[in-house]
Amino acid sequence: MNNSIKREEFNLKALKSGDRAEFAKLVDAYSGQIYRLAMKMLQNPQDAEDILQETFIKAHRALPNFEGRSSLSTWLYRIASNEALMFLRRQRPDQISIEQPADEEDQKPLQIIDWCCLPEGELMSTEARANLERSVEQLPQALRVVFLLRDIEGLSTRETANVLDITESAVKTRLSRARLRLREFLSTYYSERFPVILKRGEK
Repeated sequence: MNNSIKREEFNLKALKSGDRAEFAKLVDAYSGQIYRLAMKMLQNPQDAEDILQETFIKAHRALPNFEGRSSLSTWLYRIASNEALMFLRRQRPDQISIEQPADEEDQKPLQIIDWCCLPEGELMSTEARANLERSVEQLPQALRVVFLLRDIEGLSTRETANVLDITESAVKTRLSRARLRLREFLSTYYSERFPVILKRGEK
């Protein structure tokens, strides 16, 4: 997330009154982040573009009633996240939920490997990064959206809670579980690629 542009740099009165130049400034400042979030949630460029457009259309309509209780960026992320989740529900109504999975507490973690034993170049390789992206896609939606907002977009715990309308405690819990799931996925990936090195590291 580009934190160099703060809410104070926008003329809120102009935005609320429909000033086109000021709104264009807002779009220019946040369209990249909104598109990236939508793309990671939907995995489709055209769908992400549609969410981007719909986000700013709804923002433009709602700006006159914006009360400023959160930052503009948090407000925009909330609109975008809601639009993306509604899109996913329409496409896969039986699979998508931002509620915590009922069996989440009962799931046992897989074996976690010690990263120190792996070649540094492998950890930063293109293939490894691509596998991380695939691993993020496998996260349950409730965990994935928190991970994207916190670790990818850089929102604070409070901002993420405001975007998703959940408690800060829920954000922390889901983020911890998301990170654990990712370590599990990556442990499986690396154990298949470097079984000898990893066995040596267990000694």
